[in-house]
Amino acid sequence: MDLDDARKYVRDHHHSVLATLKSDGTPQLSPVTAGVDAAGHILVSSRETAYKVRNLRRDPRVWVCVFPDEFFGRWVQLEGRTEVVSLPDALPGLEDYYRDISGEHPDWDDYRAAMERERRVLVRIELTKAGPDRSG
Repeated sequence: MDLDDARKYVRDHHHSVLATLKSDGTPQLSPVTAGVDAAGHILVSSRETAYKVRNLRRDPRVWVCVFPDEFFGRWVQLEGRTEVVSLPDALPGLEDYYRDISGEHPDWDDYRAAMERERRVLVRIELTKAGPDRSG
């Protein structure tokens, strides 16, 4: 699958499972909400203390399966390398992430305070591969 087609799919479908590697090499899976920034990176919001963030700081390889709200139907698997952006640098990207997925927030000051309180980070994924190219 073409990477631009994959990005288009993620712009319309946000339910995802993100896979990282634990220190013993086994997968760690997390349900996440995925978005796409203006540069074409896949974005995920997480907490600084989450296992997936610890795993990505050690090994930036990541896999994401994105599927429709109905769960069944067309889906896409993405592969890439991540950059974890912490606060305060993450805040503009977290705001864009929210807007992309949910629209305008009713109280941006409250949103920013929640991001600080929850110690949110922005996981930015540079895509290297996407698929499937056909159904089996």
